[in-house]
Amino acid sequence: MSDMIPRTLRHRIRGLAMHYPVVLVTGARQTGKTTLLHQTFPDAPFVTLDLPSVAHEAETNGMGFIESFGDATCILLDEIQYAPSLFRFLKIAVDADRHCMGRFLMTGSQKFALMQSVSESLAGRCAILEMDTLSSNEVCDALGPDAPKLENFLWRGGFPELWRAQDMMPRDFYASYLATYLERDVRQLVNVGSLRDFERFIRVCAQRSGNLVNLNSIASDVGIAGTTAKQWLSVLETSNIVHLLPPYFHNHGKRLIKTPKLYFKDTGLLCFLLGISSPGQMTESPFIGAIWETFILGQLHRQREASASPAEVFFWRDAQGTEVDFAVWLNGRLQLIEVKWAESVTDSRVLYPMHTVRGDLGDSAADRHLLVTRTPTDHWHPHDPSVRVVNGYTFRDWFSVSDPPSFVLRETPAEYKVTYAKPKRRYKKRAVKRKPMM
Repeated sequence: MSDMIPRTLRHRIRGLAMHYPVVLVTGARQTGKTTLLHQTFPDAPFVTLDLPSVAHEAETNGMGFIESFGDATCILLDEIQYAPSLFRFLKIAVDADRHCMGRFLMTGSQKFALMQSVSESLAGRCAILEMDTLSSNEVCDALGPDAPKLENFLWRGGFPELWRAQDMMPRDFYASYLATYLERDVRQLVNVGSLRDFERFIRVCAQRSGNLVNLNSIASDVGIAGTTAKQWLSVLETSNIVHLLPPYFHNHGKRLIKTPKLYFKDTGLLCFLLGISSPGQMTESPFIGAIWETFILGQLHRQREASASPAEVFFWRDAQGTEVDFAVWLNGRLQLIEVKWAESVTDSRVLYPMHTVRGDLGDSAADRHLLVTRTPTDHWHPHDPSVRVVNGYTFRDWFSVSDPPSFVLRETPAEYKVTYAKPKRRYKKRAVKRKPMM
């Protein structure tokens, strides 16, 4: 196998470089951003601002730094966030030859600061891509018959270095990764008094992956203030370690939850932070459902970026507790995705949340939906032929689900037998009126 696993984003980057003078690839450290640009543009000159001396030159002498590349028509700039003043000189260079496309191809690992610089200096001139770790499809396509089993991929994660050097222990990689992240990114983004507290904060967040964000609970467990927890969570999101999934809360006559859910972007890092030391331990862990759900959300995001899909991903939860794991807004309708860590799901009761939400949505609901499991073969659910049951590890068509059978226009309501505990009637004690004493 080649040391470099081909990335599906390379085709999109080539296309964007033909229509924009600047292309920015953001993502966490060591996700393969620089390697991707080298793969896609092997002959372009390259410079990294990770070196303090280079970053200082770019920051203090931006125009001279750009002119040092001479007549190069394509330049690769790595870790551009270390020279924020360079952006206004990039604007001057771009405007001097507005029709020269793909001139500056950049990477960065602190997306909020980068987005601010782009919006201020390069609006309309820069295309932005978000890059995550390797998807299961990329790894399986590269390894062919040696592709990993689902459990091994979830536990190992998608960082390219772990699949380039497969004899490397994930624990060693993630321990080094976490230490570097704490020392470099965290110290730069926020004034943290104790890195040990911040590390404990990350581990507490890992225990809540797939759950609603509760800053007061997290702060209480770590022993910090709620405002500090909010600031530190923003640091994790800025550095692309976690993703905050927004709820779908358009008004459909229902009271809907408006608190986001917390998800880690890589299941390998999540398993490390949870202290899971093997794939077998992972499958027996009480966190396996959250890990599987985290993985599926990652697959959705990776395909959306690679295919340039306009889809928006949410979750659904109302005040009555009805919840569907993911809700994809696409083509003016909402497609529901329910995730189950099971090989076979034939019980009609698992469809109850979907049917409830579809009833609330009416015509805004799509005609096809997904039930994501570990099924050996994809099939339509026996109790609802408009719900496609798919294997989340091998499935690829997240935003182009095949049409349901022609005779199905809407789902046939499944028969549910739901029993509710009858609430006990409470009686107020009446005050006893006493007769006045004569």
